[in-house]
Amino acid sequence: MGYNVLIVEDSRSSREVLAAMVESVNGVRVMHAGSGFEALKLLPRHRFDLIITEVNMPDINGLELVNFVKKSPNYRQTPLFVITNEGRAQDRDRGLALGAAEFLVKPVVQEQLTALLKRYLRIASPSP
Repeated sequence: MGYNVLIVEDSRSSREVLAAMVESVNGVRVMHAGSGFEALKLLPRHRFDLIITEVNMPDINGLELVNFVKKSPNYRQTPLFVITNEGRAQDRDRGLALGAAEFLVKPVVQEQLTALLKRYLRIASPSP
């Protein structure tokens, strides 16, 4: 069984780094959106098991996207991770209040992201 993750990030290099990190988890596939508006166009056409969004983006920012997604019947239960360059408490508090599951500050650490993906997607670690 595979999992689909949407990464919403306006920086191409950040999007590619995040995608590589996410795809390193077995069974996880990534789709990209370069803006909140682009993400809104993808959401009705695909089914995502988890969404990762940057806060600071042109047009629709990550917090506005979280607000929209959490009001959607199709995505109300979908875990959302918010990522930002700045660890401002007000962004963190607002993101979590809107329904984000996690708030991560760049640079994202591979081990932390992998553990969160496995937890929220309910991917069991292989037995020793």
